[in-house]
Amino acid sequence: MIKIGQQIQDMEFEVFHNEEIKKVKFSKYEGKWLVLVFYPADFTFVCPTELEQLAELYEEYKKENAEVISVSTDTVYTHKAWHDQSPSIKKIKYPMAADPTGKLCKAFGTYIEEEGVSLRGSFIIDPKGIVKAFEMHDNSIGRNSKELIRKLRAAKFITEHKGQVCPASWDFGDKTLKPGLDLVGKI
Repeated sequence: MIKIGQQIQDMEFEVFHNEEIKKVKFSKYEGKWLVLVFYPADFTFVCPTELEQLAELYEEYKKENAEVISVSTDTVYTHKAWHDQSPSIKKIKYPMAADPTGKLCKAFGTYIEEEGVSLRGSFIIDPKGIVKAFEMHDNSIGRNSKELIRKLRAAKFITEHKGQVCPASWDFGDKTLKPGLDLVGKI
């Protein structure tokens, strides 16, 4: 399983994006923050609520120089069919990665072997391909995209402001800490 501080492999995969099916590699996103959102399967109950919330916040992620990619073990054709049928999924403007062999899921440690699907996992990767944060949980628990973008902003901040750290619930504009010192003023 991938770990914090580790560089991701430059893997190739198919995506359904902007009504097109194409192959991409992680290196295509070099220079951008990458938010990978693994989920179990298309045409399910919790997944569309998460993916729709991501779609609604997608412009906020883009303002942070980040690309969001959702990943499931479905094929790109299943992604397209779901996109064509679901009003929630039709809102998606970010790439939807297909991982029918579980290659990506296995590399990131989200694959459930007995079921052939992914756990819900979120990974924040810096512009150099280094994992800065991740979370994983049971598939019956939906994630919060607002919290995910908060974590992205914190990861960006500490990368850009060496020596400072972000306290609990920190969001951009809040005070930060310098280990051994008091709170640092608002940004």
